Parts: sequence; structure tokens; C-alpha cells
Amino acid sequence: MTDFKVLHSKVSELLNTAGFEVYPFLIGWYNENDDTLAFIVISTPAMFDKAFKPFICRQSCVDQRDPIDECMIHYFSRIKEAFPEEEVDTMHDFEMTATRRPKVLVQTAGHVAGAAYYYQRKDVTDDPWGPEKKIYGVSVHPKYGGWFALRGVAVFKNVHQPALPRVPPIDCVPAREDRITLLERFNFHWQDWSYRDIVPVEEKYSEEQKKYFKTLPKDRKEVVDEIRKAFERQ
Repeated sequence: MTDFKVLHSKVSELLNTAGFEVYPFLIGWYNENDDTLAFIVISTPAMFDKAFKPFICRQSCVDQRDPIDECMIHYFSRIKEAFPEEEVDTMHDFEMTATRRPKVLVQTAGHVAGAAYYYQRKDVTDDPWGPEKKIYGVSVHPKYGGWFALRGVAVFKNVHQPALPRVPPIDCVPAREDRITLLERFNFHWQDWSYRDIVPVEEKYSEEQKKYFKTLPKDRKEVVDEIRKAFERQ
């Protein structure tokens, strides 16, 4: 039987130095009665400097895919390479099924893994928006607020861990008024970044990183070229 502590430690060591964090969970916590082990992978603000910039400077990217997505594919592939004896299935936040549905609901996975609290309309009693208004949920990390991303999951299909303790996510926005503010900022004013600072944060995106993510994917080539040139001058 695969030693869970060794496996968890190895996955963490593999990704933490590149600005990622991993949180274990069981598939059954996500969708059905199953004790198969999985990890949700999040990118912290440090990922941009530690993983993304070195990645785009050492290899060419496929024009049809966003460079961030390519970077995630690269680092998720390292999980498979590190465990050749295991059957590892990886699913990214940007992957879709044939019916154009997400392959994995990363915010739900992040919540059940205890990585970040997924605040939804149902978390607001007597919400003020009315039944006709669509309100999307948003995840908040206790350390990074909204300055992070849920990138995908790695499922160890032959590793079963029925005794894995379930750690609930930290409810860092407990007040009703603050939850309303969070959801309104995310749904109606997401471009001003303010929802990301709903809680005090220890780290946030650099101005360079903000510029990259504010740029539409179709226009990011110029930003990538600027990053490459600056990186090469270092």
C-alpha cells in the first residue's frame, strides 16, 4: 500500500518550490462515495515568478493555447512523472467535456479539501438580489484572499485513504454583510480586483502579474515578449 504521508510530502515538495500548494481530499467528498485520494493544486502569487516566467523563457509555447495553461500542463505532468508506478489522472480548471462542461469544478474541490472557502449565494441568508439575478460564487483563501487560483486536481486512482481526516475550509468571511460585499464585488466589479482584498492578505499579485491577467488572452503575446526580455536581462 502506498504510504500517504510519503506521497503527500513528495507531491508538496515537487510543487511548493514553484509557488503552488496542494491539499488532499477524497473523491467521495466531491461527488460520490469513493475513498480514492486526490489533490487540489492552487497557484499562489509566487507562482508567477517561480514557475511561469522561467517556463515561458525556456521553451516556446503553442500559439493556440494560453501560456499559463501550458505552464500548468507542464507542472501537472511532473506529478505523473514522479509517480510512474501509480495511475494518476490530472484535470485542469480550463479543460472541458464534449458537452462543454468543466471536467472538474475546482471551487467545489477546493472547498471540500479545505483549501479555500467557496462562498455562494446560498451562504447569504435573505439575499438581496432577487430570483432573476444570477450570482456566481467565489473562493477565498485565508492567507491569499482572492490573490490565488485553483488550477486543477490530480487523482491517484489506485490509492485509497478511507481514514483521511476531513479538514473544513476556514470561513474567513463570516459576516453576512461582508459576504454580500464579496459576491457583489466579484459579480459586478471583478475588474477592479477589490473582491480579492475582502480579507487581509499576506501576499498578492505584483503589478507585472496584474498586467498579464488583465490583458485579454488573445493580446498576451506582447506581454509575454516583454517578460522574456526583462527576464533575459537579469
